[in-house]
Amino acid sequence: MPSQQPSSTRRRRKVAVVGVALSDTGRVDDVTPYALHAQAARRALADSGLDRGVIDGFASAGLGTLAPVEVAEYLGLRPTWVDSTTVGGATWEVMAAHAADAIAAGHANAVLLVYGSTARADIKAGRRTSNLSFGSRGPLQFEAPYGHTLISKYAMAARRHMHQYGTTIEQLASVAVQARANAATNPDAMFRDPITVDDVLSGPMIADPFTKLHCCIRSDGGCAVLLAAEEYVADTIKAPVWVLGSGTAVSHTTMSEWEDFTVSPAAVSGRLAFERAGVRPADVDVVQIYDAFTYMTLVTLEDLGFCAKGEGGAFVEKGRLLRDGELPVNTDGGGLSACHPGMRGLFLVVEAVRQLRGEAGVGQVGRGRLPEVAVASGTGGWFCSSGTLVLGRG
Repeated sequence: MPSQQPSSTRRRRKVAVVGVALSDTGRVDDVTPYALHAQAARRALADSGLDRGVIDGFASAGLGTLAPVEVAEYLGLRPTWVDSTTVGGATWEVMAAHAADAIAAGHANAVLLVYGSTARADIKAGRRTSNLSFGSRGPLQFEAPYGHTLISKYAMAARRHMHQYGTTIEQLASVAVQARANAATNPDAMFRDPITVDDVLSGPMIADPFTKLHCCIRSDGGCAVLLAAEEYVADTIKAPVWVLGSGTAVSHTTMSEWEDFTVSPAAVSGRLAFERAGVRPADVDVVQIYDAFTYMTLVTLEDLGFCAKGEGGAFVEKGRLLRDGELPVNTDGGGLSACHPGMRGLFLVVEAVRQLRGEAGVGQVGRGRLPEVAVASGTGGWFCSSGTLVLGRG
């Protein structure tokens, strides 16, 4: 077993994802979010085969007054490296990038990222209400009087893309249809019954042009990811998935400061991640994208370079995103069908790792060979932040 002390060498160490796991997900009415954190953490550690004593870094957000401190205490951890960065749904890709850099530099040896939420159960039990916005403090006070909800901001951006590039509502609906088809092979997915474009279009309007099935589901659940330095890989029980490169970016808080509604910060985070990984979009076998709304999938694919700007509608409508399609996207069903407890970004990493390991069962992609390179790209706020990870088996 390697030394428990962070390495003092100047050589940047390789970093691998060595453990991933979900907690119970979907409809979970009888546990607390702390318990979901613990369940996911235990399962990820067991998945790695490492002893909990190797964990000297911890990252968490979204629970408690002092999120990483309270959750670490609940888990019985005393980390010497900690991160509580909170940038919405992109939080976990950003945290993973921070953790990988810390491990590579020798500031930590093994970092646990963990998340859990009972968002659905809390609303069902009346412990909370649905949040329509992020509040009215700071710069947001200048938009709040106009009634901008979180959903309406995404809807406005989608309408701009439709106006500027001729993207159709049917093309956006096809994203939801393909996500549901992918969910059909995922036993953990909350919704698995097939849907059609007509089903999406005929649903109740939420925020024009989004009907209900254009929007993510609300579920309970948690997950955990354990990253470790290369010298720990020999002691793990699963094949390592290496962090090849990462990129992060933020752009705006208020819609008035968003220069172009058709461009997300993934255009920056993706470019950086690919450059640092030394790969191109054409080298990627499977993609996991934050999909709170159908438009997020479409525009992120453009911004990551899988198709040209404005061509996302034509790209997604031909079945390319299906598990057996040209570019499998959100192979677990994504936030549109599988699970979305709040900040879903860490689930993207779990699914990417499982695909690269060949552990997705009947939902496995590869066409006779395991995928070699995967991308997990998270989005926060209303395209306010982005984190992109490039992961590989080699």
